Amino acid sequence: MDAVTCIKTRRSVRKFKDNPVSKEVIEDLVLTASYAPSWKNTQTTRYIAITDSALKSRIAQECCGEHNQGIINGAPVLVATTIVDKRSGFERDGSYSTVRGDNWQAFDNGIAVQTFCLAANEKGLGTVIMGLFDIDKAADILEVPQGQLLMSLIAVGYPDEEPAVPKKKTVEDLLTFCE
Repeated sequence: MDAVTCIKTRRSVRKFKDNPVSKEVIEDLVLTASYAPSWKNTQTTRYIAITDSALKSRIAQECCGEHNQGIINGAPVLVATTIVDKRSGFERDGSYSTVRGDNWQAFDNGIAVQTFCLAANEKGLGTVIMGLFDIDKAADILEVPQGQLLMSLIAVGYPDEEPAVPKKKTVEDLLTFCE
């Protein structure tokens, strides 16, 4: 699949088949995502792949609303992403590199997460990135290491739906030239 097709066909998939996703496939997705650019090549995104159904269910039940509970419980794999805190967008002395403060951490994680999801799409997998959950409680359940921050949850599996292309804004709405 070429890059443009991969980008244009990637959808947020919320219903998955029961087919398991192998550890090797998840490892390959993380390897591919490791090529995502990051602030000063800090590569701060980390991944926790959760295949244990009891642990997925606990995260769903204790950390999510009803909608995301169904998605998580229906996905063969839930991937949590974390970042190594205070590296992306920071100088060695701990000060911010720009007036954006610590926003670069989320920016870099977003690039890595989207790269992960595009790699999954290329392999025929569906994904949905979830940010609406009790981050602190989920971090405790997952025992996120000290010095890392939980950023997102990604449901991963073989799609059992083909979501339509959502309406897109026009180029005229999105682009301004300064000439």
